[in-house]
Amino acid sequence: MLYILDYGAGNVRSLANSIKKLGYDFKWVASPADLEKADALLFPGVGSYWGALHSLRTKGYVEPLKAYIASGKPYMGICIGMQALFDASDEGTETVPGLGIVPGRVSRFSEVDASGRKKSVPQMGWNEARALEREQIGFAEAERYGLSSSSSSSSSSTTQHFYFVHSYRAAYDPKLHAEWALTLTQYGEEVFISSISRGNVFGTQFHPEKSGRAGLELLRAWLHRSCDQSNLAASPSSSAAASTSATPRESSKVKDAEAAGKPRGGKDGLTKRVVACLDVRSNDAGDLVVTKGESYDVREKADEHEQAGADGKGAIRNLGKPVDLAHRYYLEGADEIVFLNITSFRSSPLKDQPMLDVLRLAAAECFVPLTIGGGIKDFVEPDSGVTKSAKEVADEYFRAGADKVSIGSEAVLAVEEMLARQGSGVTDPALVDDSALTGKTGIEMISKAYGAQAVVVSIDPRRVYLQPSDAVPPAHAACVVTGEPGSEDAGKRWWYRCTIKGGREDRDIDVVQLARGVQRLGAGEVLLNSIDRDGSNKGFDRQLVDLVRRSVSIPIVASSGAGVPKHFEDIFVPQPLRTGEAPSSVEAALAAGIFHRQECTIGEVKQHLLATSFNVRSENVQEGASES
Repeated sequence: MLYILDYGAGNVRSLANSIKKLGYDFKWVASPADLEKADALLFPGVGSYWGALHSLRTKGYVEPLKAYIASGKPYMGICIGMQALFDASDEGTETVPGLGIVPGRVSRFSEVDASGRKKSVPQMGWNEARALEREQIGFAEAERYGLSSSSSSSSSSTTQHFYFVHSYRAAYDPKLHAEWALTLTQYGEEVFISSISRGNVFGTQFHPEKSGRAGLELLRAWLHRSCDQSNLAASPSSSAAASTSATPRESSKVKDAEAAGKPRGGKDGLTKRVVACLDVRSNDAGDLVVTKGESYDVREKADEHEQAGADGKGAIRNLGKPVDLAHRYYLEGADEIVFLNITSFRSSPLKDQPMLDVLRLAAAECFVPLTIGGGIKDFVEPDSGVTKSAKEVADEYFRAGADKVSIGSEAVLAVEEMLARQGSGVTDPALVDDSALTGKTGIEMISKAYGAQAVVVSIDPRRVYLQPSDAVPPAHAACVVTGEPGSEDAGKRWWYRCTIKGGREDRDIDVVQLARGVQRLGAGEVLLNSIDRDGSNKGFDRQLVDLVRRSVSIPIVASSGAGVPKHFEDIFVPQPLRTGEAPSSVEAALAAGIFHRQECTIGEVKQHLLATSFNVRSENVQEGASES
């Protein structure tokens, strides 16, 4: 019997869905005693290393887990489940000891590489896993799992990509890891271990359950090897120091180990992500629909031939059913899917069962990351008067199948309150000290429990134009932009004011302050919208994107304005953000209406990006191997 160890954090539903999709059954580990019953064990992990190891120790799992691995029975660790095998991690306020099975420690990515080039942390997206050639193993082990061979010639259109989302990694050291490392991955200029294999132990830093067809095939290979072959388990190691069934070898030849893990040309293999967004709300009949409008108006224009909606306008624009559209986008090759809940349930988000059901059903069919936004906030239950926290709302969404939660208006208010607590005229959140942090905002609480990568902040700014004689507001001086020569706004000046409540209310905080503020609070990604470009089909607001890109070090998803595939190319073209700096661009771009109305498909966008030499994940499930 296969068992899954759920330590109480992150989205494990997707892994369970993947296993069921592949035709296998499993049981959840309910107590340390269950580890003795397991014939194969999966340890998935999403979130904080500190939280995972603290939970394992508190619940008495550490020693039984070591004993299970030493028994020689199959073990697979995913993300934290792999990191936990190392000696220690730097994640958290103090060094966190691990299980001590794999030598070395886990440390944070550098935000600036040795050459001075900046990169976003966390690494969030699809990257390659390149196989090492190890004595007695060669590439056969990697090929068994469908992992890339560093010796084979391949192009970005055929290379397998897997989904990574992490701020901490185990840097590859040939002296320590020659017996363990199966594949290496490069992010920026850093090379780290992306999978390990030795004896009965297998682990991945990436998430196969969120890696589309390639991830499903990897899981299928491990399940077949671990659950279908009765003679798999090797003899248990008699050495207490050697915690696996692998027989230590006196030497291991590694052929150009670091180079073998690097993608072609010495560049990292991180792809540009194409994200599909679904605005979901209830229509006048109470049904959940995907909708889209211009300037945040999602009703049709009523005339004498149409029946007006509840507010006297046309009916809610219905572009399809949420789960059906999400599945279509998954099959078309979407790298991520975002659900933004814009319905009016928010007085009691935990009772909004339809949206939870949308997530559950989507997670059962869409094996890429899912983000949910809308109503992730503290609230008071209207019936009982009981206060619920934003984290409790997030807990339910993660259990329903979400990988990330998106916070909007509440993030603006949290940053405003943080600046007010700091006082002393400080208007730059990057200068806020720890005394202004309460640890009680939704961003802080969710980030602490699940990791920064689980928290996205959706920002809705609009332009505030300045007359030639207008003085620049001192607090917003860093946010002032001048229109580029040749553009429709050439010579004009403006700054970007942030809004709340879906753009209906302005706040006296600019987009730079908000982006820096949410990073200070612990958010791991920014979803950057533009009220001025929404529904325009003019392309993304490049000046807005570059303004925020140079202000923060976390990944950015550009949104609003896409009309044709070339707009994705335009926003992904690297540009210098400051004089003397290396060119940079966003990690992902999002669209909604053009995909819903089939004005262009996700596949057409990716074909255009491939033709213009961008690295994208080109897998299309409909053209690939069967999932079942």
